[in-house]
Amino acid sequence: MKSRKNRKFLTEILLGLLIITAVIIGASIGVVLAATRNIDLSEAFGEHKPALPTQILDIKGRLITEFFSSEKREIVSIDEMPKILIEALLTREDRHFYEHHGYRIQDIIKAGWHIITGQFFQGGSTITQQLAGTLYTDRSDISLKRKLIELWWAIQLERRYTKNEILEMYLNEMYFGHNTYGVETASQFYFKHSVRDITPAEAAMLVIQLAAPGYYSPINHPNRAKQRQKEILSQMVNLGYLTKEKASLSFQDYWDNYDYTRTNITSAWFEREDKAPYFSEYVRQKLEDMLYGSIDMYKAGLVVHTTLNLDYQKIADKVMREGIRKINATYQAQRNRRLKYADENFLNVIDLLSLTFNIDDLRVAGRRQKIQARNYFLNDLNPVMDIFSGMFNLSDIRYASKIGYKVEAKKEQKTEVQGALIAMDSTKGYIYAMVGGKKFERTDQFNRATQSKVQPGSAFKPLYYSAAISSRKFTESTMIVDAPVVFWNDDGTPYVPLNYKGEWKGRVLLWYALAHSMNVPSLKVLDGIGFSAAISRASRMLGFTDPAVIERVFPRKYPLGLGVITVSPLRMARAYATFPNQGREVDPIAIRYIEDRSGKIILEPEKELRLKQKRKGDSMQIMSPQTAYIMVDMLENTVKSGTLHWPTLTTIGKFDRPIAGKTGTTQNWSDVWTAGFTPQITTALWFGFDEKGHSLGVYTTGSTFAGPVWVKFMQEVHKNLPIEDFIKPDTGLREVTVCSKSGLLPTEYCKKTEKHIFLAGTEPKKFDTLCEYEAKRKRTVKENIRSSILPEDLGNNTFNLPGSIEGLGNLKSDTTGTTDKNSRTGNPLLD
Repeated sequence: MKSRKNRKFLTEILLGLLIITAVIIGASIGVVLAATRNIDLSEAFGEHKPALPTQILDIKGRLITEFFSSEKREIVSIDEMPKILIEALLTREDRHFYEHHGYRIQDIIKAGWHIITGQFFQGGSTITQQLAGTLYTDRSDISLKRKLIELWWAIQLERRYTKNEILEMYLNEMYFGHNTYGVETASQFYFKHSVRDITPAEAAMLVIQLAAPGYYSPINHPNRAKQRQKEILSQMVNLGYLTKEKASLSFQDYWDNYDYTRTNITSAWFEREDKAPYFSEYVRQKLEDMLYGSIDMYKAGLVVHTTLNLDYQKIADKVMREGIRKINATYQAQRNRRLKYADENFLNVIDLLSLTFNIDDLRVAGRRQKIQARNYFLNDLNPVMDIFSGMFNLSDIRYASKIGYKVEAKKEQKTEVQGALIAMDSTKGYIYAMVGGKKFERTDQFNRATQSKVQPGSAFKPLYYSAAISSRKFTESTMIVDAPVVFWNDDGTPYVPLNYKGEWKGRVLLWYALAHSMNVPSLKVLDGIGFSAAISRASRMLGFTDPAVIERVFPRKYPLGLGVITVSPLRMARAYATFPNQGREVDPIAIRYIEDRSGKIILEPEKELRLKQKRKGDSMQIMSPQTAYIMVDMLENTVKSGTLHWPTLTTIGKFDRPIAGKTGTTQNWSDVWTAGFTPQITTALWFGFDEKGHSLGVYTTGSTFAGPVWVKFMQEVHKNLPIEDFIKPDTGLREVTVCSKSGLLPTEYCKKTEKHIFLAGTEPKKFDTLCEYEAKRKRTVKENIRSSILPEDLGNNTFNLPGSIEGLGNLKSDTTGTTDKNSRTGNPLLD
């Protein structure tokens, strides 16, 4: 009995000393804090600025997405928060919140005792203290000093704010796991709806995140979170906040609708709503360059006004999704046909040889079963394993499923056709839409629209064709012979180009060669102007300025003319936009201006770009407006009668406005393109593999696959735009009717004529003699037949032949380029 009294006496003394010590320490710290920065901060409570995400808006002010890192937050008024949420919070964190003045002395003593004795202790802080600790202390510091500082700030908060104001600050400030801060953001992340619509079970799930968000994550540890949630609901029933029936129904409904596929998610960043993820990532990288680390864009609450048009983006997403699905289906069908043919015609023979000569490595039987089993695991079992591991927290199975996904990703690089699209304003350079691949996800964020380096194929030809027009050696009606020819590179190696399917057309005019993507005539154009002129023009249009980069990108060999360089769709779009922009450079731009959280404009990238362009003056002019207009006219013919004619007709019928473009297919059918423009919008589109060297198949071309998707997109985005004509220069051009065969002035012998546009002074001055020659030759043949005379001597008949025919028949690619004053074009390669 006596010993019991002694222990009680010692306990009272110890508690008394603890209280006295706490008061002394608290008073001392209070005096120090009051004399320093804390007094200043206490007067600035109303100036507290919580971390806010940066908003990315489209050109019409609509939200695209938000950027945040450690703090994803959206502020909600206490008046908008459901009562059940407040009740769940008070149940879990502070049941005496409306009774105390920011602290409870018994909890402080208990916490202090555990800190002094070195025992683990969690809790003991009121809601006000937790808020004070979050705002003004480092809560990872488990010390008596931190507790006292937290207490001092809690008292200041209670003096300055009402209880509801403190609750509002708390619920908007605190961390709820997975990089979410504040109840609204947490509710959107966990439940996919606003906190305003929260249920009792959801409210309980939110408040248990406050104590240990990683430990009780309903995504990574659903069973653990489920048990704790049930306990909170039971406590709420005991406190009279809920009926037992309502709590039970809410709990059951929550888990009946729980999504077990959301496993192993570490951050709200990967699940944030993003209506244009490839564009958003492009903007994020641009912001990092602009801000130079001076502003933390993940917390500063910036508002970034961009050029994207969400209406156009939605169309781009739809047509590319359909296009990628279709081209993959076609590729797989072709691949399966080849494999089936091999199975039926070769595998049995190979197996027989392996058995006859005892060559195990050659044996195929058995391997097919292994391949089938492997595909079944990757395609069917692996996703089920991932969900199963999340439901029962089985880390080994989750690890195995991760390996499966990595193997599948590597396989997709070889067998999955990807695609990219970039659409921009033809004059301002505004990026209106961007698709960088099949799907933007955590394991694949590569933006093929801006980062890929792929061959443009024949889509590259218009770039150096424009240099040919500028040189005045070539016109729309220049006649070239499409026939087998050998070109010799500077290193002495021969190059023998082929046309698609090895077909030859004979004599063709320049516009026709471009519209129908003919290789030999195009290389003769390249040969005629020389590599320097072609590379100079193409590099400027594509935006290359560094001489070292230009030398590396553009090889001085004839395959250059067939687009063997590597570029991104963004560079191709800016190059093609030069034509409708009257030959002036077009700089792609994604960000117009940036505001801080108060609405003040802090950066204006577009304004800076326009000033830079103004300072450049005439150097912005890559080619003359006259040359640009001729290129527009030739590329319009590609849509009217060339490689884009079939996609236009089959996809949408006749296009209702001026439009121009060009398809492209690389030599081994590995990349297919279409790029083109109207006066308002320029779009470049690509399909191909991430891993190079794989063929899409001989029937997969820019015309058959990229063309229809491009046409569909252009048709959709122009539906509500006014019809505009391409701007034609007032001077410097001549429109002349020429013979369709020779490109010269027509005579009575010309059965067909067409109108072409020329730089003033380059229009034909001579009349056609080709049609006359063919007519007389035909008549002579008929006369010889009638008179039963064999036509051995027909070759001795002499007619006035155009020099262009004779010269082209003996064309050699190593000619010097000396001008012949009597020639029609001034180019000995053609005359």
